[in-house]
Amino acid sequence: MHVSVLVPSSLAREAEDKREATRKLGYVARAATIYRVDRLVVFDDPAGETGSMDGGFVRTVLRYAATPPYLRKEAWGERDELEYAGVLPPLHASSRTGSGSSGPGSLRQGIVTEVGPDGRVRVNCGVQHPISLPVPNQRDIGEGERVTVRVSSRRPVRAKIVDEPLPGFEVDRVDLPTAIEDARNTCRIAASRHGTPLTTTRLTDLVGHLQVEGLTLALGAPERGLPEILDVDADSVDDSPSALRRAIESSGDADVDPTPGGFDCWLNTIPNQGSETVRTEEALFASLATCTLTE
Repeated sequence: MHVSVLVPSSLAREAEDKREATRKLGYVARAATIYRVDRLVVFDDPAGETGSMDGGFVRTVLRYAATPPYLRKEAWGERDELEYAGVLPPLHASSRTGSGSSGPGSLRQGIVTEVGPDGRVRVNCGVQHPISLPVPNQRDIGEGERVTVRVSSRRPVRAKIVDEPLPGFEVDRVDLPTAIEDARNTCRIAASRHGTPLTTTRLTDLVGHLQVEGLTLALGAPERGLPEILDVDADSVDDSPSALRRAIESSGDADVDPTPGGFDCWLNTIPNQGSETVRTEEALFASLATCTLTE
């Protein structure tokens, strides 16, 4: 199942300082890794941003977190946004094929450091010094590009560039309407306390559908939910069970009008929350834990 998550640029708005904001984003990256999110999109919410912890900061820290440790120095160097990168938790992202990160036949992420004239490139993939590898199938690979490398032996080093997804998730920055439109072929869910409360019966209906269609999940910011970000009247969100079923059955159908904000449905994934507000990273763990279940 393909999974995309949309989070606002105001994600770190309640953090006291850059260190705490970085730690918070680390939890978001952990959730994305644990539940095998394919794409993490940061959408603009300038009205909710505070100080220097804006969309650029959020995107940079998340992209850094998604970069394997052995490539971080090569890819990022030193940047102000990464002052407290040391508090980020390790992700240990596994490959989509189940291969490990260090054994024979494992997949590793690499960065092209040099492009040669003979159809070969030098790639830093954390094995040793950058290694020379042939470019497969006349692919157009440029310096600085990230590629997937399959390592079959370390002593001596035997490896090749393969056309397989990179382990972990990718991070983009796209405005919310575009992100929602791009996800038309998936089930687009807005996570909100104003949505349809999730029950075991509704979860059964939802999970089977998501396994086929894929999931795009959008979340709001602390004390600034999706209705406020989208300037949508929370009372206009249809939270009836019939609305959820209708949305599930018609997601991706161009002839069916979407709910407010352009989503297929609004879903309350924590219907009995005991806190007045649920932090974005907490809502992300709770929502992905249920929506990524298998039948």
